[in-house]
Amino acid sequence: MELPYRDVKASGIRLRVTEVGSGPPLLLLHTALLDRTSWNAVIPTLAEHFRIIAPDLPGFGESEKPGRARFAYAVSDFVHVVTDLFAGLNLGQAVIVGHGLGGGIALSLGQKNPELVSRLVVIDALCYSTRPDWLRRLADTPLVGGVMFKQLVGRSLFGNYLRGTFVAPHRRLPAERVDHYYLQFNSPSSRNSALATLQATADPRTVEVKLGQLTLPTLVIWGRHDAMYPAAFGQRLAKEVRGAGFRLLDTGHTPLEEDPETLGQTLLRFCAE
Repeated sequence: MELPYRDVKASGIRLRVTEVGSGPPLLLLHTALLDRTSWNAVIPTLAEHFRIIAPDLPGFGESEKPGRARFAYAVSDFVHVVTDLFAGLNLGQAVIVGHGLGGGIALSLGQKNPELVSRLVVIDALCYSTRPDWLRRLADTPLVGGVMFKQLVGRSLFGNYLRGTFVAPHRRLPAERVDHYYLQFNSPSSRNSALATLQATADPRTVEVKLGQLTLPTLVIWGRHDAMYPAAFGQRLAKEVRGAGFRLLDTGHTPLEEDPETLGQTLLRFCAE
């Protein structure tokens, strides 16, 4: 499903941004290896009530993919770009919903610039250290790991990774979605950006350190069968963020692909309060 988009510059980086709907602004931040289209099945529910802004983060989807000398791909670097996007789109204050890496970005932005955030939702968020999966271990292997990541992760391995790590055993990720994400991944600049992101975000302690200082209205959503970040992380996060709500869904790491209807209704109930 093709949704309206435009290109916007933030911190000097060209971002491809889906923008649809009207009302208070609601910003959707995707995770690593996916892109803004991961929200496509959720957006129609939200766009009836909000102005939806869903960017491809730097290095992903159809946004610019700067080299590491220009953009370091750490959570703090993404936060800087997203903060600048607020100014570029004249958002004022917005609801922020972040998934995975996007959740870590949302948490960090809420800590650093709470005046920009009216409500905060994090979905299976990057926030605590865990044992890395095989793709992240490959990315962190000195010298040879980077070469193999850039050259040997083909469509089959990539698809198996998404289905085995992002999706619950009883759910499915259609082949056309795998093909889309692989197409976005499979260029030298995209692989370089993905590798840089996995390496730069391997240690999430910069996100974790100030969680107790968050005072924003917050909802934590987690997949019961998340193979990347266990559901216990979501429960812990909801306890550490003062007053946060918690919702457990019958999905894996990616409820926006696995059960967009339930996720959309859950977001609408919280964000429209």
